[in-house]
Amino acid sequence: MLKFLLPLTLLLAFQVHAQSYPSRPIRLVHGFGVGSAIDVMGRPLAAKLTDVLGQQVIVDARPGATGGIANEFVAKSVGDGYTLLTAPGRSLTASPHLQAVRFDPLRDFAPIVQTTAFSYVLVAHPAVPVKTAADLVALAKSKPGMLTYGSPGVGTGFHLAGEMFCSMSGVKMLHVPYRGGGAVAITDLVGGRVDLMWDALAVVRPQLLAGKLKAVGVTSTRRVAVLPDVPAIAQSGLPGYEMLGWHGMLAPAATPRDIVERLNAAVAKVLASQEVRELWAAQNMDIVSTTPAQFGELMRKDFERYGRLIQTAGIKN
Repeated sequence: MLKFLLPLTLLLAFQVHAQSYPSRPIRLVHGFGVGSAIDVMGRPLAAKLTDVLGQQVIVDARPGATGGIANEFVAKSVGDGYTLLTAPGRSLTASPHLQAVRFDPLRDFAPIVQTTAFSYVLVAHPAVPVKTAADLVALAKSKPGMLTYGSPGVGTGFHLAGEMFCSMSGVKMLHVPYRGGGAVAITDLVGGRVDLMWDALAVVRPQLLAGKLKAVGVTSTRRVAVLPDVPAIAQSGLPGYEMLGWHGMLAPAATPRDIVERLNAAVAKVLASQEVRELWAAQNMDIVSTTPAQFGELMRKDFERYGRLIQTAGIKN
């Protein structure tokens, strides 16, 4: 009889815990520096969640290893709903194909919700003589291996966007990874020390507005509203090219289902607010509010897709 009562007792304990959740501050961890795209979007999300949940949500930046330090920290944390991860897709789905990590993105996390989807923008130093993707392909073919593109690190979405461009167009360009993060790469791009970079509009928009960089194309299959004069790469020289980024929120795998659903509903409420919609739109971020199951399926597909790209391109960390 006792063996049947024990699971029932645990189930009741989880239900009571979920009903009283949250009863103390929540830590929202991410693995990149202050001012990065995930940080720019994570802080207003945390502030709004604080209002919805009635407990403070604190952003905890733990940069390093292309997000791997934060990913591992949350994966190994107690699954009680008080330590959460907000992460860009590639740090979860690409990094394990490139380096030894002590977490499994598909087994060690409970997906909560996808919070954004966005195209990247390909930007160039003003001195680089290209206006479209077709121009870039022609220039790169005339100077094989001479053009350089920066990224925040090997295996980031911005690096993979460049690798996919090279693979589909048959050109060779030199990848320059910056372990100090995207801000360092942008500084070198503005200074003319690298030629190109794929990045989030939220990060490079100030340099575009100031004329310090120019936009060559976006990585969605169509133009985006905030850059109406910039064609999609697929429309301007490289048909079929597409690379979309996303951000999402996850918890340790052992987190009770009721808490995951509570967090999913809370984030959906935040994303439905007019203030957040305007903020996301200004940063070229689309509002995406998924179920946990839908988000988990997106992670699985990306894990397989980028694993194939990394293997085909021979990318090594």
